[in-house]
Amino acid sequence: MNRPPHTPPTPAAGSKLGLLSVFGSTLFQLSGIFMLSPLLLLMLNKAGISTSVAGLFAATTWLGIFIVTPFASQLTQKIGRRQTMWLASTMPIVAAAGFMLTDVLWVWFVLELLAGITGGLRWVLAEAFIAEFAPPGQTGRYIGTYATMVGLTFVIGPSLLAWVGTDSRLALGLVIGLLSIGLAWTALIPKLPPAHGQHSAHVGLRGLWQAVRAHPVIMLAGFIGGFFELGLASTLPLYGLTLGLSASASALLVATSGAGGTLVALPSGLLADCFASPAQGRRSLMRALTLLILLSACVSPWVAQTTWLIWPMVAVWGAAGGALYTLAMIDIGAREKGITLVNSTAVLVLTYTLGGLVASASSGALIDHSPTLGLPALLLAVAGVGLLALLGQRTSQSGDLT
Repeated sequence: MNRPPHTPPTPAAGSKLGLLSVFGSTLFQLSGIFMLSPLLLLMLNKAGISTSVAGLFAATTWLGIFIVTPFASQLTQKIGRRQTMWLASTMPIVAAAGFMLTDVLWVWFVLELLAGITGGLRWVLAEAFIAEFAPPGQTGRYIGTYATMVGLTFVIGPSLLAWVGTDSRLALGLVIGLLSIGLAWTALIPKLPPAHGQHSAHVGLRGLWQAVRAHPVIMLAGFIGGFFELGLASTLPLYGLTLGLSASASALLVATSGAGGTLVALPSGLLADCFASPAQGRRSLMRALTLLILLSACVSPWVAQTTWLIWPMVAVWGAAGGALYTLAMIDIGAREKGITLVNSTAVLVLTYTLGGLVASASSGALIDHSPTLGLPALLLAVAGVGLLALLGQRTSQSGDLT
């Protein structure tokens, strides 16, 4: 049965101030967080903590994100979107102050888990806010700009740490200052009308399952993006060393992947806005990007013999993986609003991080045991399945992807 044409949601009142406040808060908060993360690892190393324990400490952040993301919409429904964003922006300051006041390791783990939980809330809500505040027909522009800015904070945070030095008190003081400025920006988010579906939309696990059923292939695109951008980046230094690259060159592989994702986010968002049929245009772009990943993966069996190939291959992984996530978020933002938008964004964050975790765990083992056969087979399988799923989509007359 034919459904009436889909009408894109209109931006909320005060959308310009809303966009400015979310951009400003994210710039300062994430710069502080990405300054804090390497600082804490250096402090643990200086204290004589083993690398294994330090690795578990770093992984605690992702554990926090996984714990909270399924319940982000439920919390948002109970206390409101602005209030949840304020909470997510306040608790990292509490955690950073705790790192300054105590050296007790188990307390640090608790604080890091708290920071991860509130970081997951901020991740979901900030992207949902951007999608809802964006003017009609410009969702891609603003989400792409936001993704580019997030990529820059990966550079700003560590650069500030290098500038002020790793003296823990001075650096932690600057971190708290950045987080506090971010909180001040968050306070500027305008008062919003009741969220669409505030009382009727499903939340929690039921809401997430409903979002997966509504956008299964879009979530798969998020998984592929997380696999090739987030997950593989974490093992690229090991891959480079296995191929005979120097330690410094192996580290630069991560920068190459990150640069690809950062540089392509905004162009892909702008391009997504230009199609006469945005839904079909996004689908075509996703297919093209997944095909590009598949073609780059076809090169991987020969990288061991021709090591220069790894540089363009890794750049494609970062660029195409990041663009897939950006396009998936644009697609969700163009369709949903209110609580259902938070639900869908939460699922996208989960599938993206799940892709990253699967890639980190599986590629690390394959790099050790079968870098020239097993790893390429895995890359080809993930990219191939993703491309087949995208090619198998059908578009209804409303333009919705199923």
